[in-house]
Amino acid sequence: MKNNHSSAKKFAIGVSIITSIYSLTSVADPQFVHALNENNLLGLYRADQFQLNQGACKNCAITPQASWYFEQETIAIPLSNAHSFDPSLSAQEDVKQWVTSQPSATNAMPPLVWLGSPHVAVGKLSQDGKWLESDNSKTQLAITPKIESNQSYYNEASEQNFAGRNLVMRGTADKTHFTARSIWPLDYNLDLNQIPYKPLANQETIASLIRDQNGGASAPFSARILYKNPNLTSLQNKPVLSFVLNGAQGDDDEAHGGHFAVATGRFGAQGEWHDWLVNNFYNLGSVSEKGIIAASLPMDSYQSDLNSGQSWYRPSYMLVAVMKNERSAATYQSAINRVMQHFYRQDFLYRHAGVNCAGINLETLRSLDWSIPKLGATNLPKAFVALPYKSLSDMSLESGLKAYDYLSAEQTNLYPFVAFETIGNDLLSRIAKNQANTAFEKQLAEDLEAIIYVHIPQFPSSRAMGQAPVASLDEYIARTPADMSQWKIIPVGARHFPDTLKD
Repeated sequence: MKNNHSSAKKFAIGVSIITSIYSLTSVADPQFVHALNENNLLGLYRADQFQLNQGACKNCAITPQASWYFEQETIAIPLSNAHSFDPSLSAQEDVKQWVTSQPSATNAMPPLVWLGSPHVAVGKLSQDGKWLESDNSKTQLAITPKIESNQSYYNEASEQNFAGRNLVMRGTADKTHFTARSIWPLDYNLDLNQIPYKPLANQETIASLIRDQNGGASAPFSARILYKNPNLTSLQNKPVLSFVLNGAQGDDDEAHGGHFAVATGRFGAQGEWHDWLVNNFYNLGSVSEKGIIAASLPMDSYQSDLNSGQSWYRPSYMLVAVMKNERSAATYQSAINRVMQHFYRQDFLYRHAGVNCAGINLETLRSLDWSIPKLGATNLPKAFVALPYKSLSDMSLESGLKAYDYLSAEQTNLYPFVAFETIGNDLLSRIAKNQANTAFEKQLAEDLEAIIYVHIPQFPSSRAMGQAPVASLDEYIARTPADMSQWKIIPVGARHFPDTLKD
């Protein structure tokens, strides 16, 4: 759903290119600005609440555990409240105690925000993909190098996809070049008047939207309104609580489950949402072949970083809860900030069976007293059988425990697809109908103004196209070769947390 705006208007010099203040209806001279320009937003936060630095900085307001993961990365570090958590409690107990003791419950800052780059640029990509252009000038564009372990990368198809489009890029500027690390299309902006109001039909479900066209990796960007308060007339400056589902990869049989994240932020003046803050949980015990590190990071980095961005290797789907007040989104963000602090300290470890990208986020929302329905284990009787069977057949207790964990885990915590679908159904069938029970749910119901479903295609590159993620173990088994030696697997190395950082 592309916006066709006049190319005659120009951005005012000195105005931020990544906030709702500046016009994205056209592009003037390519501009390179500081990633923490005074007008910027990072989700619900102002840029002046942070300082730009490297993870290896000395005497910064950041825990040594969080800093350790980002020693070579550009990050935004909070100027205050960066240590807002209780290390003596478990992550979820910390959230529960904090939310009941704080009148506003919105005071915790992120441990850090992973920006990845010091500069931001805007412009139109030339038809040959080599220049960032305006009406009067052009700047040579370079692409950040591929990580050696990455299996595929930006290519001619990528250039053709972005050619002629207005883009926001994060990267590094010098006198002659801009080296892009992320590339985000500005025609992804959302205008309420251009989004069709199209609630789910009788035979439609959130699951069927995801599975349409096998996940729609090559389908165009699109959005539809599933619910809307009649009084809502514009998305401008509206706060959001957004749920992101990323699909299955086309080149990795261990990645059919997809991925899940939650984002907060505000729409910009022209429907921008690339500066929303995405809370991404990922296994800290391994080194990602794409360079992914668990963090809160801007949406454009999360989706379009040239190495780690989700849109480079699978389709994505988003449910946007548009709010009239930021309080629910801010409460979630403050809560997940505390959880991320515990995660960096390794107070709890990432486990694919339940303590994963979906489970960590859903349990945090439940700790805030949103009673997101639980669906139970996949198959508890099989779990008890699988433990001794797999232990004996594979001669490995670890194998048996892994099988038990997967079969006994709560499904909404195990499968990103199920987490996304369950939250969407609860919003549509209960919260939007003002059938809330708890204080947090009533707050959500009072503030909810719209629910927008967004389909985000996979960017063309040398990588195989992805598809919809699986929603069950049976679906996973059906999709992968019976002989595991035939699986496509991308090996990753271990990341060893220093003993000196363990409390």
